[in-house]
Amino acid sequence: MPAESKPAVKIGLFVGMEWSWPPAFIEEVNRRSAETGVTAEFVKIGGTMMNEPCPYRVIIDRISHEVPYYRSYLKNAALQGVKVVNDPFMWTADDKFFGASVISRLGLASPRTVALPNKTYVPGIDHQKSLRNLSFPVDWGALVESVGGFPCVLKDAHGGGWKGVYVVHSLYELWKAYDESGLLTMILQEFIPWDEYARNMCIGQKSVRVMRYDPNQRYYHPEHGFSPALEARLIEDTLAICQAFGYDMNTCEFAIKDGVPYAIDFMNPAPDMDVNSLGAGHFRWMVHTMADEMIALAVSKEATRDRYAWGKLTKKALAPRGRVE
Repeated sequence: MPAESKPAVKIGLFVGMEWSWPPAFIEEVNRRSAETGVTAEFVKIGGTMMNEPCPYRVIIDRISHEVPYYRSYLKNAALQGVKVVNDPFMWTADDKFFGASVISRLGLASPRTVALPNKTYVPGIDHQKSLRNLSFPVDWGALVESVGGFPCVLKDAHGGGWKGVYVVHSLYELWKAYDESGLLTMILQEFIPWDEYARNMCIGQKSVRVMRYDPNQRYYHPEHGFSPALEARLIEDTLAICQAFGYDMNTCEFAIKDGVPYAIDFMNPAPDMDVNSLGAGHFRWMVHTMADEMIALAVSKEATRDRYAWGKLTKKALAPRGRVE
């Protein structure tokens, strides 16, 4: 009687409107399944019970920042021992101001950055009573001076995709942009007049694709053309960032001035993987490298919960505690 085959280890995907990378990734993983024992598919959910078991060993998340229910599901999946890419707890907590502070402590070159008070607040906030900890008026001149003067950059501390980013050249331009920020928490950042620009993809906290990028044209050059020394520095800094934040899928952008790469945008846990923007060469690397690294995670014992005290405490399910007399 033939031995029963083991059920495949599964990788699940949460995706949004993107159409090119997800099916290419699923096809690549499934093409290798006879050898690896790992398959991939889109996740389907519709209501989740607390502590509901999860059928996936790894889940790749590219959309929960826009669909809050998915984020709740992913946190439950992490509690059940799933490796979630990227960590939904870190993703919930990250912001560009904290990130700038962290990488500066790591010794990486980074623009000087200041967090700003919000322009507006949720209904119910009483400006006289609820905001007693805020100093007023804001010393705009001192804040601008602290980041090196004009021009400087105003952007959303939690934003991505170059949305809500302003290069301002005067107090008037700063105030105008700030007045449009609404409920967003904005940061003010030193402007780096770059000579060259790189956007690097890091997968699995160990594989880096260095790409020359034109942020004005939103164009990835097929070859980066950087010197070997600069390429090595870009790889080293990208790895340091992704390992510090625990991201297994992330892009890090560097404005390069006088040979120094300044990390200016490096918390992009749902990075661009579209064939039309990346080009064929970069796209192939994304598909194959994600398949390599996600399969390796699927057959490993890595779990998102192992980073946290609650995860270590809840690894072993305890018997329900009964009535206290």
